[in-house]
Amino acid sequence: MLPSEAEDASFAGVDADGEELEGNHFVRCSFRGAALDGIRTTNCTFDACDFSNAQLNGSEHEGSNFANSIFENVNLFGATFEECRLLGVTLTSAVLTGITITRGDLSYALLRGHDLSALDLRGVKAREADFSESSLEDADLRGADLTHAILQNTLLKGADLREAMLDGVDLRIALVEGARLDLAGAVQLARSHGAAVD
Repeated sequence: MLPSEAEDASFAGVDADGEELEGNHFVRCSFRGAALDGIRTTNCTFDACDFSNAQLNGSEHEGSNFANSIFENVNLFGATFEECRLLGVTLTSAVLTGITITRGDLSYALLRGHDLSALDLRGVKAREADFSESSLEDADLRGADLTHAILQNTLLKGADLREAMLDGVDLRIALVEGARLDLAGAVQLARSHGAAVD
């Protein structure tokens, strides 16, 4: 059973499948290789924690803070994050199939090379997030804050970007054919291509 709080502790390989945590506080802790399938967290803090190679299938998180944590080679199949703070997280080589992120903060997150097709990211804050080489095909990004997000070779075919905040986004380097844009998005696309829009 995980403690209510810990700092600089190792829980590598721990089996906490199905545990329910509320208000727990972890700082710079290691959960490398941990079995956390079906775990539920509510208003918990995992500040700069390492979840590399952990199993988080079907886990549920509400109002929890994972700022600056590492999710390398993590299995997040079917995981849900509702109003969670994922600021600055590193998600590399992770399994994100069926993941749900609702009204969260992905600002400064590293999400390169992921298949995020058809993901519902309405209203998500993703300022300066790096989606390079990822697929956001058919994703719902309405109202998302993508200010200064990096979209290098990001596939946006069928993505809905209406009402999204695209200030500072270079759409020249994204694959935008077939994306849905409102007037503000079309203006940003034109500016990205060097047009002077009055």
